[in-house]
Amino acid sequence: MTAGHVLVVDDEKPQRDIMTLVLEGEGYTVEAASNVTQALSCFRSHHADLVLTDLSMPERDGLSLLEELVKLDPEVLVILITAYGTIGSAVQAMKKGAADFLTKPVDREELLITITKAFERIRLVRENRQLKQQLYEKFKVDNILGHHASMQEVFRVIKKVAASQATVLITGESGTGKELVARALHAHSPRAERPFRALNCAAVPETLIESELFGHEKGSFTGAQARQIGLFEAVDGGTLFLDEIGDLGLPLQAKLLRVLQEKEIRRIGGREDIKVDVRVVAATNRKLAAAIKQGTFREDLFYRLNVVSVHLPPLRDRATDIPQLVEHFLEKYTVASGKAVKGVTNAALRLLIEYLWPGNVRELESVIERAVLLCESDHIDVEDLPPETRSRVTLLDRMDFDLPAEGFSLEEFERKLLETAMARSNGVIAKAAKMLGLTYKTMQYRLEKFQIGRGAAGGRDVSPEAPVEERLGT
Repeated sequence: MTAGHVLVVDDEKPQRDIMTLVLEGEGYTVEAASNVTQALSCFRSHHADLVLTDLSMPERDGLSLLEELVKLDPEVLVILITAYGTIGSAVQAMKKGAADFLTKPVDREELLITITKAFERIRLVRENRQLKQQLYEKFKVDNILGHHASMQEVFRVIKKVAASQATVLITGESGTGKELVARALHAHSPRAERPFRALNCAAVPETLIESELFGHEKGSFTGAQARQIGLFEAVDGGTLFLDEIGDLGLPLQAKLLRVLQEKEIRRIGGREDIKVDVRVVAATNRKLAAAIKQGTFREDLFYRLNVVSVHLPPLRDRATDIPQLVEHFLEKYTVASGKAVKGVTNAALRLLIEYLWPGNVRELESVIERAVLLCESDHIDVEDLPPETRSRVTLLDRMDFDLPAEGFSLEEFERKLLETAMARSNGVIAKAAKMLGLTYKTMQYRLEKFQIGRGAAGGRDVSPEAPVEERLGT
């Protein structure tokens, strides 16, 4: 493997031969050209990593070659060789994109050091490009899993608005993947090569969050021993993800609104306004409409953030996606742990599908990671799952009712399940909800749907004329 491909351009053959000999002796692959036309032909045929060219040549000079090469490849590295009296022209060439220049007579050691530095720069550029590509591949929208119609709608919105400058508000319960959506929006946007930073507004003390966002000047408050650049300046040109935006205090909401409107910030203790170009993506698991009514969230900020809204459904509402997610996390953690777990038993998968996942996708990932570590066979089974998940497996065994052999409707089954749970719990909603793995509010909703109250047993409905509290079992 060669150290790199260099194109040497000089109208003087002895000079071309000497540089070719020196560079080939260091392991470089070298092509040589005597003029600009020949050099361009060589570059088009065999794209060189680096072009080393004399500045002064008959007909067309090295500056002309530089301009043509930049048209072919804006990232091309060109080193110019110039006589002492034409250093001004070399400096002009640097402004037009030349990587460096050498003066005649060229010293062998200086030549090799300059070439080495240039190739180090090439290596860093390529590594940076590769890392950016890896980040894109990791966070592109296709990597967010979900065949359910609600998730397909999420993907559609991401692809349509990613290239815009619009602010986006992502809503959904904790653990549904709001940051993944924010990163996908960034990865598919023109800002993809600029920074992406995330801040959890609920995790930073209110006394520090203003400095975190806008920065501060030295001496602006006790402990401010040096100037600090805030996130809005640090991600200029990129994307700032503000998670749990509903936890931001009212004074900071006003300052954030000003940034979104005026595109400028002022550091704490600063006297100058600083222009910033930042796309804001915000997320919350709170009901902001309710917060606006309660006076804890500004209505004008809500409308400024909610230019485009993306709602992530809870995992329980897209249970058909669970097998795909299980497969993904299983592959991830078998590789990480080095264990040869090939799959999940049907009984365990059924359990995972039936569970309500209050912690959503984040909880599912944690459960699969735990199961992989505990699994002693090549398939995850029921006993490898945590107790709160396993408890639903024996639910039907504890509910002693018969299912008709000729079949039944899911609605009838749900009603029977609710009635039996209420009977077993003596009408205590909280206890019945726990038996079924439901939240208290979800249990209330389902009881109201079927008009089942505390006294329900064996299919008996509470009278519609009864007080609301009795019909809901509260």
